[in-house]
Amino acid sequence: MSSSIKRFFGIPSQPICRYEKTYEDGENEYLRYGLSSMQGWRENMEDSHVAFPRFDGATSFFGVYDGHGGKEVAKFCAKYFHQVLLNSEDYRNGDIETSLRETFFRMDEMMSGQRGWRELAMFGGKLKKLSATIQKWIWSSRRNRDNWATEKGLHSGFSGPQGTGSTSCVAVIRHNLVVVANAGDSRAVLSRGAQALDLSIDHKPTLQSEIDRIERAKGSIKDGRVNGKIAITRAIGDMYYKEAALPREDRILTANPDVRTVHLTNEDEFLVIACDGLWDCMTSQEMVNCVRRHYFLVPEGHRPPLSRVCAGAINECCPRERPRDGKGGDNMTMILVLFRQPQLNIASTSGSGSTS
Repeated sequence: MSSSIKRFFGIPSQPICRYEKTYEDGENEYLRYGLSSMQGWRENMEDSHVAFPRFDGATSFFGVYDGHGGKEVAKFCAKYFHQVLLNSEDYRNGDIETSLRETFFRMDEMMSGQRGWRELAMFGGKLKKLSATIQKWIWSSRRNRDNWATEKGLHSGFSGPQGTGSTSCVAVIRHNLVVVANAGDSRAVLSRGAQALDLSIDHKPTLQSEIDRIERAKGSIKDGRVNGKIAITRAIGDMYYKEAALPREDRILTANPDVRTVHLTNEDEFLVIACDGLWDCMTSQEMVNCVRRHYFLVPEGHRPPLSRVCAGAINECCPRERPRDGKGGDNMTMILVLFRQPQLNIASTSGSGSTS
């Protein structure tokens, strides 16, 4: 496309970095949080996030969803993941780990069929949104809003998103308990006594356990990617890599999360949840040092909002010139959760939160 045509349609002839950031801060009786996200050098913003400091009783919920191949699956997770979790029988019975694991798989199930297609289309372009709106008006049952499996229409045979997906790294915090579930290469890191403690595993094709599963499912690793295409080994969506005949945990690509539970101590300062755009540029310990530098080493009366601490970390990762090695060129999203000391067993009422 010529430069004159690009100018006519408002398309930049050279790559540009979108440094504008979103900011959000909040708190409850036992923690404070801040978050920031930035599109950066990518042509589109495919990250999404959620933050609910008052999720359910004395429980908070935070999540980072890093989309690839499009924003639709990440947006879908930001809309529905926490809702499904909250309504899960295992969650209501106090089994947070099982409820989280099942919610990951449930996301894949919900994105198939007519209703799944329609919900994903609402996060797509204008024509898809228009089509989805018309089809909702024609086929959606007003009597049964939970009609994921039964809604009929032009896309009843839709098997889910094929070439688009999302990582998911979420944390449920209840009193002094932190439960982290992760699929993909977003990461959660706890600062314990100023030392980084990884609460998640980066699911990449370099892990032998991931390679073994992929090869058993008749897949392969080529050029550091699954089947030469995708750079992570676990994700929500990407149904092209999920052979229905195999158990859901054993597929080439799986939504099966690693789940880890830790009990907070008086040494635990904060939790960071961030997409790989930041971890490509910083180690876990470097992130802990960065947060401490931007916040804990600042005199108390002059400390910035936690969202600005996140923005400071993003700025350290994003280069002013387009990176040739890819580092710093991704979308970036970071959530910082600061624990109040000591940890208090105080029940807060359910209520406010946000999604993006």
